[in-house]
Amino acid sequence: MVEQVVDNTQASRFELPIGDEIAVAYYRLEDGRVVLTHTEVPHALSGQGIGTRLATGVFDILRAQNARVIAKCPFMAAFAAKHPEYVALLDG
Repeated sequence: MVEQVVDNTQASRFELPIGDEIAVAYYRLEDGRVVLTHTEVPHALSGQGIGTRLATGVFDILRAQNARVIAKCPFMAAFAAKHPEYVALLDG
């Protein structure tokens, strides 16, 4: 089964489970916008493209919700800047 990014609204984070590990992107809601604050990929999964898979899933979810996004997380900001299909979601 292919892992999918899910929005854990109770924890205010997007999650990508990989086996026994989980990659996460934390966010907060602010003035009707989603502020992406921090991304974590477990060390055991580093260098495997997990961060990119997580970011793609996060931005796909947010695009489907027509969300306005502030990427305070440097990883998410850099990812969006490199992907024109997501840059339109950014707000500030």
